[in-house]
Amino acid sequence: MPGGPAASWEALKLMSGDGGGVFNANSAHPFENPSAWTNAVEIVLMLLIPTACVRMYGRMTGSLKQSWTLLSVVAMLFGLLLAAGTLAQGAHTGTVTEAVGGPYEGTETRFGIPGSTLFGVAATGSADGAANASYDSFSSLGGGVLLAAMMLGEIAPGGTGSGLYGLIVVVLVAVFIGGLMVGRTPEYLRKRLGFGEMRYVVMYALVPPTVILACTGLALSLGHGKTSMGNPGAHGLTELIYAYTSNTNSNGSAMAGFNGATDFHNLLMVVAMLLGRYLPMACVLALAGRLAGQRPGVVTVGTLRPQGANFIVLTTAAAVILALLNFLPALSLSALAEGTSTN
Repeated sequence: MPGGPAASWEALKLMSGDGGGVFNANSAHPFENPSAWTNAVEIVLMLLIPTACVRMYGRMTGSLKQSWTLLSVVAMLFGLLLAAGTLAQGAHTGTVTEAVGGPYEGTETRFGIPGSTLFGVAATGSADGAANASYDSFSSLGGGVLLAAMMLGEIAPGGTGSGLYGLIVVVLVAVFIGGLMVGRTPEYLRKRLGFGEMRYVVMYALVPPTVILACTGLALSLGHGKTSMGNPGAHGLTELIYAYTSNTNSNGSAMAGFNGATDFHNLLMVVAMLLGRYLPMACVLALAGRLAGQRPGVVTVGTLRPQGANFIVLTTAAAVILALLNFLPALSLSALAEGTSTN
């Protein structure tokens, strides 16, 4: 077979979070993903280890309620992304929509629009980056949903380990806000969250958006961003932002209309990958060191319990608000502008 036995690559591609396929078409190629049944298996493989890491965290901390709480947050975020993506793909306006009920361009008929949307949300939410359809051919708002899954920090459920510590950082933000709301010093797992600890949490939350937006702005200001866009206007800007979001957040998927194969983008993407991936890791390790050096506190009646429906909603809201504060202006000029345009 051209390219060798493709099936042996699939488990590695999907379970490692790598996402790179044997063929350029990735999981849209029949040798890599021949049927709707294998499409469902591949989605499960992408989500399997990240979800298991959340369950493992509950066992490591001695509280399975923690793992169920975090899994509930992951499920809520994933459900919101999937619902938004499905609505965006099904309600897209245009002649193609009127003909077949959705933007079928770039979509494999073996999977259809729902199968491609579910795969896309799973791939961007799990930091895997595989694809069974052309993400550049998604509707304007549908492509924006894939962007949003990465901009959330890829915590629904995230990569093989990176999603877990990203999710815990969001939990710490929620604990800090909740602790202030009840008038007590924020604590998580009997460890106090003071200025020193929250400094690393804030640095973790700000590094990826700063890298993404700085690289996008630099590419545009020097002209290399515009010349690499495959489409003019808002969609071209979406392609550019998607490229640097994918690189910074360790996803690897792409909107194929963007030409990243230039010296400028290759070098700038290397910088984005190094800063966007390793600086947050350093912040997490520094935070872990500070927490490990503390003596465990005492849980009292007034301690905020990081579990239950209220805390799940608070954590989910914290994740969404963090992403909106960082990226809403950029999305307003790209995917949202294109999706709400009447032209």
